[in-house]
Amino acid sequence: MYLIPAPAKLEKREGAFIFTYETWMNLEPNCSGLVTRQAGLFNDEVKKILGYPAMLNRGCGRQGDIVLRQDDRMKAQSYVLDIGEDGVTLAGSESGLWHGMQTLRQILEQEGAVLSALHIEDAPDISNRAYYFDCARGRVAKLDWLKKLADRMAYYKMNQLQLYIEHSYLFRGMTELWRDDTPLTAAEIMELDRYCLERGIELVPSLSSFGHLYKLLSTKEYAHLCELEDSDKQPFSLKGRMHHHTINATDPESLALMKRMIGEYMELFSSRQFNICADETFDLGQGKSREAVEKLGKDRVYIDYVKELAQFLVDNGRRPMFWGDIILGFPEMIKELPEEIICLNWGYAWNQNEDNTKWMYEAGATQYCCPGCCGWNQFVTLNWNSYSNVSRLCGYAMKYGAIGILNTDWGDFLHVNHPDFSRVGMIYGAAFSWNTQIPSYEEINRQISRLEYHDRSENLLAVVAKIQENVGFEWESACVYRELMMGNEEFAQCHRDKVIEFLPKMEGVDEKNERLKEIKRELYGQIVHLDGEKKALIEPYIIATEGIRLFNELGKVVADAGFGMTFDAMPDRWKLAKELETWLYYYKEMYRQVSKESELGRIGELVCWYGDYLRTERQ
Repeated sequence: MYLIPAPAKLEKREGAFIFTYETWMNLEPNCSGLVTRQAGLFNDEVKKILGYPAMLNRGCGRQGDIVLRQDDRMKAQSYVLDIGEDGVTLAGSESGLWHGMQTLRQILEQEGAVLSALHIEDAPDISNRAYYFDCARGRVAKLDWLKKLADRMAYYKMNQLQLYIEHSYLFRGMTELWRDDTPLTAAEIMELDRYCLERGIELVPSLSSFGHLYKLLSTKEYAHLCELEDSDKQPFSLKGRMHHHTINATDPESLALMKRMIGEYMELFSSRQFNICADETFDLGQGKSREAVEKLGKDRVYIDYVKELAQFLVDNGRRPMFWGDIILGFPEMIKELPEEIICLNWGYAWNQNEDNTKWMYEAGATQYCCPGCCGWNQFVTLNWNSYSNVSRLCGYAMKYGAIGILNTDWGDFLHVNHPDFSRVGMIYGAAFSWNTQIPSYEEINRQISRLEYHDRSENLLAVVAKIQENVGFEWESACVYRELMMGNEEFAQCHRDKVIEFLPKMEGVDEKNERLKEIKRELYGQIVHLDGEKKALIEPYIIATEGIRLFNELGKVVADAGFGMTFDAMPDRWKLAKELETWLYYYKEMYRQVSKESELGRIGELVCWYGDYLRTERQ
């Protein structure tokens, strides 16, 4: 039997408890209204697992019952679970009882109605265990999928969720901002907030307020607030929207606008925290703020702007958060910000070192460590990279007293990877932040295969791990090569360097594609090992695997035509164009199952551009 996260203490005992159709689940009278509602949610899951629920009751417990006992003297989020022949007792703090229900649910899913006797004492190593999903750059998830995400987070004992928003919320009156997108609405946010609360998850608002404001600062109404001139006249570039569009921090109108947007957005949430982002301000001092930066220093201009927004939040009863990449250049200035502020210290390398966490600790910052699911720019997530990255940052969080882990899933280059792929990295974050005694990569993948995918072979993620090993022409390379061919002068050298990086990966590409065909067969073979609706989780992996193979074939054409690289066999260009366009049809069908339309059109434009590129010369 597997439990994710692993409990702090587990003792197996003799005997078993039979969970019959006559079993009562009894809440002791002091259980809160929230615990009562959560017991109902848990009982709904019991019915799905066993085919029948428990008899839910309050007070009047008897021997043989499942008893829920709220004890607020216990440490927050802690619980004790006892399963014996004569009954089950779950005791804990208010939040701990919910986490204990998830442990009991995992046991039920694996053992059915006959539960092995055991004793568990459990509490998290890190109190805040959060997930961050990009709902701005390429993909806006549907509300139904976001609710399923919250359910999954609760199952693995996570307790915070943030959605990254730049322009993809329907701000009142700011029609230029979202007119060509499919933004989240106030009603959707408030419904998701209520849904999360019931499941022990704090939905924390996150809004870009400094850098990364492409859509806002490309509008006719607000382009004058951009650090650089004529931002509304620049052609769209995937790289450009990430590197430019920093707001002019020295213009009082910039602060007034951001305060108004923050003020409107924060009222939708029950959370009393707010992430203002303030990261990657690449253009600061390059344009309209140049004079102030030369006079005062970039650090002073940056910190004064962040301080103003942070204090606005404090004055409105909120605790501010911000990304820590900029302040790492002058960590001592953290002392100038409101003492309540939380620094979100990110780093995504598989071998990420501890320096950033150490520097902010020594500067006196209250911080979260922020690893990544490592899916951006890819068709399939880099699970080994994520495992290594998350493991390290959870260790650094413990070593330097960070109060939380925020595991990120970004959408760089159109969030092309299916968001369900990131559930693996999300579970790494949940497991390793609750219990920092970390199992091996192979072991945790077996556990996730069994518990999350209901894979009786426990082999699914071992098959998935082989997909990324056979990538040649990466999605990001395809994006930047197109921009290069379309005459993007500003990033021409950067794009050229990036494209050249893929050439070594094209060595042995025919062998890679043969392996990808075999992996597809293995994925089809895995379907029989999965239960019910879990079988549907295989199709996105198959579509992604086929996409990688087709882009590898496309890479041969690009490497030959653009860089003189030769291959033993070249694809029929017209046939490949049709295969890519057929693949795009199925990709779009898969995309629309979980996401609003958002920027799916940009993905389609890229694939169609390559279809035309392939047809420029019949072979």
